[in-house]
Amino acid sequence: MTPPHDAPSARELVEAVREFLENDVAGALSGRARFHALVAVNALSIVEREMELGAGQAERHRARLAALGFADDAELAAAIRAGEIDGRAAEVKDVLVETVRDKLLVANPPYLES
Repeated sequence: MTPPHDAPSARELVEAVREFLENDVAGALSGRARFHALVAVNALSIVEREMELGAGQAERHRARLAALGFADDAELAAAIRAGEIDGRAAEVKDVLVETVRDKLLVANPPYLES
């Protein structure tokens, strides 16, 4: 938790709501309501992972882009569209693969296991 906020932290609150929906609510529901409760559980799981991993991922992403010579995704995309880095396809691919991997670690970690 970050001052001036007290316990519980935002992460702890999200976790508590996710666990409540997952353990107490979803099992008592059926049909459409159960489906939406499980969607909410999944959304909160994504938020938890982004809160845990996001800052480090953002820092590594900025470093990867800087190594290619770009300040942000927009600059990289513009250079790709303009054909300015056609001879650096392997470098760009490595950056894009790591970017997608980081996104999947937050959005859908089991996908990386398949």
